[in-house]
Amino acid sequence: MSQERLVNTFIELVKIDSESKNEGRFQAFLKEKFSGLGLEVFEDQTMEQTGLGANNLLCRLAATAQAKPLFFSSHVDTVTPGIGIKPVVKDGTIYSDGTTILAADDKAGIAIMLELLERIKEQDLPHGVLEFVLSPGEEIGLVGANAFDVSQMEAEIGFVLDNGGPVGSITVASPTLVGMDVTITGTTAHAGLEPEKGVSAIEIAAKAIAQMKLGRLDQETTANIGTINGGSATNIVAEEVKITAEARGISHEVCEDQVAHMLGLFEKTAEEFGGAVTATTDVKSVGYRLTEENETVKLATKALANVGRSATYDVSGGGSDANVFNANGKETANLSIGYEKIHTVHEFIPIAELEKAVELVSKLIAEVLI
Repeated sequence: MSQERLVNTFIELVKIDSESKNEGRFQAFLKEKFSGLGLEVFEDQTMEQTGLGANNLLCRLAATAQAKPLFFSSHVDTVTPGIGIKPVVKDGTIYSDGTTILAADDKAGIAIMLELLERIKEQDLPHGVLEFVLSPGEEIGLVGANAFDVSQMEAEIGFVLDNGGPVGSITVASPTLVGMDVTITGTTAHAGLEPEKGVSAIEIAAKAIAQMKLGRLDQETTANIGTINGGSATNIVAEEVKITAEARGISHEVCEDQVAHMLGLFEKTAEEFGGAVTATTDVKSVGYRLTEENETVKLATKALANVGRSATYDVSGGGSDANVFNANGKETANLSIGYEKIHTVHEFIPIAELEKAVELVSKLIAEVLI
């Protein structure tokens, strides 16, 4: 019966649209859901700051036993296409109907939280203070979590339930991600009559990019030019080009060095040609690295063994809200919860993995009992 309820809860969640910046209706639903299970619900007032469709929620369940406070976190927004999701259950697996994502990223995490609370209540499971953070805008740059004030939390350690693959993976490292917006300015001229009077912003961009180290730089660092936009006609020397780029690195320092390398080449090349560069950078996430000696990793490893799974320690090339919590002094590991092929219309989650994830979080709350 509990597994049937878990599946029904998940299906109910994914049917409520919540694409990034349009999370309000879903977040209102969750406020009622968590308060109905006996949790105290706190809502911050960050929407005006973030421009998202909802605030962050912090839901707290009072302790019934002595234990270290623990938190779990999932995000409430989804990527597109995420409107009108129609889940299909087939052969023990939940899919979308193929026209949308499934939104297991990350509504599976929320379904796991809600089922955990149901089982705590039904089975009278002892626990310390449990906190659940529900953040909007994760898919567009960890926006909600970055605006969240972690000083409201009692728990100092916790787990983000937001990684793909079978239950067993612990993300122990995730990169710093820096976005770059670069504008190169040259001098316009008629390309056929007097090209020598012009300075091509496109040529500056091309020469600079050709010298850059891009792609996979090492096992923990990548860099990419994302978009290039500029010019107006073939007979006009392009006066302006706008470029977006990024660098990612588990080492914050190495990532910063890569950003300096890329921006430095834009500036050096522009100077050589007689152009100019303006650039802004945005640190979207700060990298973290945990080891097998960190408390969260030890707890997750032991809990996984207790549900019959061996832990694997993985390094991610992408960020999650775990980056934000770690950067703000809350030791956090990101756990795999079973979903596959996220951000595509082929996304799915095996019911057995969803159930195993509930078993895992149940063991985690038992591990911190004193």
